[in-house]
Amino acid sequence: MGKKSKKGGDVQPATETTPQSEPATEGPPAVPPVQVLYCKVCTFPVEYCEFGSSLTRCKEWLHEADIEVYNKYYSEEALQTKIGTLSLEAQTKLEKDTAKKEAKAEAKAKAALEQKMASQVIIKRVSRTKNKHVTAILGLEAFGIDLKKAAKQFASKFATGSSVSKTATGQEEIVIQGDVSGEVLEMIEEEVGLLKGIPVDNVEIVEEKKKKAG
Repeated sequence: MGKKSKKGGDVQPATETTPQSEPATEGPPAVPPVQVLYCKVCTFPVEYCEFGSSLTRCKEWLHEADIEVYNKYYSEEALQTKIGTLSLEAQTKLEKDTAKKEAKAEAKAKAALEQKMASQVIIKRVSRTKNKHVTAILGLEAFGIDLKKAAKQFASKFATGSSVSKTATGQEEIVIQGDVSGEVLEMIEEEVGLLKGIPVDNVEIVEEKKKKAG
């Protein structure tokens, strides 16, 4: 039986009401990520190849890789639309400047390749004490190899100490604890890990004995 109020009326028991949750509102539709095609020649997005120094080779690559994208930027219609507002004199100048830039870049690349192919990698077997040797490697940087990363690769491969140090002439070399000169040569021949693009004919193993005290 319910309680009575002072006036004699019945008091209704209190009831709890659960607040209604508002329906979830949908956000804006997800925007798909933009797909960017990068040129394998100059490494720029393909729409920026024209600002590099290898446009001809970039166009050749794109023509093989994606003909639809190639036509978007380099078809006759696309080119006419792009340069239609240029005067004949401006068009001629643009073509000459592009050709000149490409020729300069190709000459620079050729000179760099010739210098690279003429570079030597020296693997030295160095005697420190009667029964202790280290292996020093010079010249890897000429072939675009990061010496610190290569030193880590050697340390992992041979489970020994390997670090980058400077010679008396200021040249950087990798010094590996132990005589691993033959194994290093095999790694270069097989292009293991970072050791790629080094002609075997450019590699020489030499032995450096500790000088006797006078």
